Amino acid sequence: MTALSIVIPAYNEEDGIAEIARRVLSTREALLGVGIGQLELLVVDDGSRDQTAQAASQVEGVRLIRHVKNKGYGAALKTGFGSASGELIGFLDADGTYPPEHLPQLCTLALGGTDLVIGSRMAGAASQMPGTRRLGNWFFAGLLSLVSRQAVTDSASGMRVFRRDLLSRIYPLPDGLNLTPVMSTRAIHEGLSVAEVPIPYSERVGRSKLSVVRDGSVFLQSIIWTALAYNPVRILGGMGLAGLALAGLILAGLTVARLSGITSLAPWGVAAVFVALVAAVTGLSVFALGVTFNYLVALFYKRPVRQGLFGRPLLQVPLDRQFGWFGALSVVLGLALGGVSLGLGVNGWEIARLWLYLLVSAMLVLMGVQLMIYWVLLRVLDELSQREILAQKDLETGTRL
Repeated sequence: MTALSIVIPAYNEEDGIAEIARRVLSTREALLGVGIGQLELLVVDDGSRDQTAQAASQVEGVRLIRHVKNKGYGAALKTGFGSASGELIGFLDADGTYPPEHLPQLCTLALGGTDLVIGSRMAGAASQMPGTRRLGNWFFAGLLSLVSRQAVTDSASGMRVFRRDLLSRIYPLPDGLNLTPVMSTRAIHEGLSVAEVPIPYSERVGRSKLSVVRDGSVFLQSIIWTALAYNPVRILGGMGLAGLALAGLILAGLTVARLSGITSLAPWGVAAVFVALVAAVTGLSVFALGVTFNYLVALFYKRPVRQGLFGRPLLQVPLDRQFGWFGALSVVLGLALGGVSLGLGVNGWEIARLWLYLLVSAMLVLMGVQLMIYWVLLRVLDELSQREILAQKDLETGTRL
């Protein structure tokens, strides 16, 4: 039979800690029915200034751990994780919002091989969550789904069960309330199996410590920066393509206008040209930066580069390997367009008829040079990455022999 350790972080929760602890302990029989033979309950008092520790210690079956000073929600959970003895580890909040009666459902999936099982407050079960928090959780779940290509309904749920060996794959974890979205983001990007179980969500006992604005901004940064540490091109590449698409649309519109006989632009037209040039050069730079970062991430983790913008390579030869000839072609086209425009100007064409083509010529040359520079840089990084991977394989082969 499998042992389960439940960790409850508690900070000034004297009104609700005893009740939630008893509810957790009362699930023993139901847990036994799904294959959990031992239940360990750890309450981590995170430097509370009220009677939280005393209330928890009076519940038979609770193992109390105390922080002398308040270290944060994530820090309390990590203290509990380090002290837990079960093959499965779970956690939930001390305020009574999460239903421990659903622990057997989460454990069933974990025992079936799922690495991380999340109790989802957003998957359709009855919920008393305030509207602002519901909107925020919907946004963060959508963001994580976007950057990870895996559908998630609740990225920040505080009720989870996971296999103990998962911790070595997802550490380090932060000390604050953002531990849960970072855990979700890391688990998905590490290729671990993640599942969600719909759970009801109740109104909390006592006063909430969550700040929608402050903690929301921390959650946003945590998801983005964690995702960037695994697959930078997913975010940066998407931003770069958006910039290039915007520039293409503007320049296409201006070209159509010019071919229609319009040779002068109103102030808004001039502003559009400026936006197009900036968006094109910036978009290309950001896209190439994302690809470059993917090679650096591969070097750090000592594994092949992830072609992660669309989940799989769209071309037989990866796009970054074609930067060289793309860049050369862009330079040639730019010089050709500039040469023709200059020749027409020398032969009497007014500059009002040629300025747009000259600007596009300069932009094509600049973008082509950028692509060729990144092509050289990426080839060097690819060589270093392959050398590291091959050396590691050779050493592993030698060890087995």
